[in-house]
Amino acid sequence: MQIQQIILIIGAGVLALLIALFQYLYKAKSRSRRNLFFAFLRFLSVFSLLLLLIDPTFTQNTYINEKPTLLVAVDNSSSLKHLKQDQILQKMVQELKDNTSLNERFDIDYYAFSDALKDSLSLDFTGKQTNIYNTIDELNQIYKSNIAPVVLLTDGNQTYGKEYQFKTTKHTQQVFPVILGDTTIVEDLKIEQLNVNRYVYLKNKFPVELILSYSGDNTITTSLEILSGTRKIYNTTVSFSKEENSKVIKVTLPTIQPGVFEYKARLVPLDQEKNTINNTKNFAVEVIDQKTNVLLVSRISHPDLGALKKSIESNERRSVTIVKPSDIRKLDEYQLIVIYQPDATFRKLYEELKTVKKNVLTITGTKTNWNFLNQIQAKYTQAITGQTENYTPRFNANYSAFLLEDIGFDKYPPLLGNFGDIRINVAHDILLYRSISGIETNFPLLCSLEDNGIREAVLLGENIWRWRANDFLLTNNFESFDNFLGKLVQYLASNKKKSRLTTYAEPFYYGNTNIKIKAAYFTKNYEFDRRASVSIRIENKNTNSVKEIPMLLRKNAYQVDVSDLPAGSYTYSVHVAGENLSRSGNFTVLEYNVEQQFLNADVTKLKQLATNTGGKSYYIHQKNQLLDDLIHDDRYQIIQKKEEKVISLIDWKYLVLIIVGSLAIEWFMRKYNGLI
Repeated sequence: MQIQQIILIIGAGVLALLIALFQYLYKAKSRSRRNLFFAFLRFLSVFSLLLLLIDPTFTQNTYINEKPTLLVAVDNSSSLKHLKQDQILQKMVQELKDNTSLNERFDIDYYAFSDALKDSLSLDFTGKQTNIYNTIDELNQIYKSNIAPVVLLTDGNQTYGKEYQFKTTKHTQQVFPVILGDTTIVEDLKIEQLNVNRYVYLKNKFPVELILSYSGDNTITTSLEILSGTRKIYNTTVSFSKEENSKVIKVTLPTIQPGVFEYKARLVPLDQEKNTINNTKNFAVEVIDQKTNVLLVSRISHPDLGALKKSIESNERRSVTIVKPSDIRKLDEYQLIVIYQPDATFRKLYEELKTVKKNVLTITGTKTNWNFLNQIQAKYTQAITGQTENYTPRFNANYSAFLLEDIGFDKYPPLLGNFGDIRINVAHDILLYRSISGIETNFPLLCSLEDNGIREAVLLGENIWRWRANDFLLTNNFESFDNFLGKLVQYLASNKKKSRLTTYAEPFYYGNTNIKIKAAYFTKNYEFDRRASVSIRIENKNTNSVKEIPMLLRKNAYQVDVSDLPAGSYTYSVHVAGENLSRSGNFTVLEYNVEQQFLNADVTKLKQLATNTGGKSYYIHQKNQLLDDLIHDDRYQIIQKKEEKVISLIDWKYLVLIIVGSLAIEWFMRKYNGLI
């Protein structure tokens, strides 16, 4: 309280006393005890009112003991169950919860993790992947301003993610790994990795690369087999020793007919081998009986040509041939014609296209002769101004020709095209709109046309190579752009009739990947319908079990995630409620559980992690030592904090009660004694 407020309070007291004495003693005819009581009440009410006007403030100090936070991150992946550590782990978690000394010293937060971090402890040990790096990184982000050591209960076996043992650059918390699992090195054969292309071509041989490993001290010999069903199609003898403990085997297998084919690579187990699951790897390939040949016709040299060729050929099922208009021979050999910046030299090509009726992708730019293009075809026309403009893409989420997601087109650099209105005279669907200097327009930048069964797409701007380069700058790869262009090429290279219901599913999925099936439903005007009720029926061919699941709307597609499906062959059918529409297909889930490939705990990495973060590693039987070290570690002290709170007297409700009470009693007593 300030000195000025103290002086005002003293003055208020003197003034209230003078008023009370003047009214009840100085002017009174007698000085009875009753008058003294009235004077006291008047003094109390006046003084209280004056205090409200002064409104003095007081400082209140509160002392709080703040405990450090202890984070307990528990591995919930299936490798713990496979290594028979799940019950041991649950018992230790319960002991941590019940330890009185630990709970008095720390505020304990519990987390479970496998492929992602969860702030709960519903442990079922069914996680298909483990990302320890991500777990440590997220905990560091959440508690970066706190003292929060991490007790990491895990076997240390990470299936994907960055190397977690080197996580020290920005990590401020100490990590105390508790190592679960067998640390004894025993003999074990393992197929570390199998590399094979998803798609191969009919009547071609396809390569399979296998990386094999052996842990043990003896010299052993075993067999590597590759089976198709029950038929053995490859067999070789492999030898390992303590010094020569890994080998790379390359095999080429033939293709006989188109379709999806499953194979099994197997290392014959040793007599005393404990874990034989990691001796086997299933894989599959889809044999394609036809390759998509794309003809790219251009009179000029431009970086776009190289970008288009590399992007299209990123899918091995496609090949691109670049020619000049004068060098064109047979169009029948190609499924798609790409016309780049046409001018009068393309006349013969356009005349031949009217005969062979091939689908076309047309790309225009500053070298395009629009006088010629407006005359040679009537599907679309461009106003000729002789000026150019930069056009920024804007994605149309209602595009209905095929399933496509926005890959961040608004972050792509503009394309350079001819300025002027464009008129499209046939049925069309706009995929990308033009934006000019930040102003959105309804004019197309990229659109697809369909007329008399012939499909065409028109891109009204050059420098598409910048889009592919920008994709690499944003994501460190070309995948998003190549997938976008690949879907456009796939749509144009196909002559299938447009359907109101389309579905998309891979022919096969590995057991450790996300299994997502998509569908798109359109109105009779072929506009994407977001109001539909779409469901999918999935049947397991092996067990005849059936699942019916509603498909959820995700952007411009209906989608369902069925990653929990066990290995097997499946058929599916997608239905729209209230419509006589359905689409069917099939897919295969290959058996593979990466969590069951481990035989031992990864002691080396966990010890490195502890050392690099300033913590310490423990084995499961050392849990008492862990608890004792945490409780007596001087780095984790209970901190006493002082909380200073300024309180205003006007907030003190009892003062109002005193004023009201003293005035009421004074009035009642005066009334009772006939003084009013």
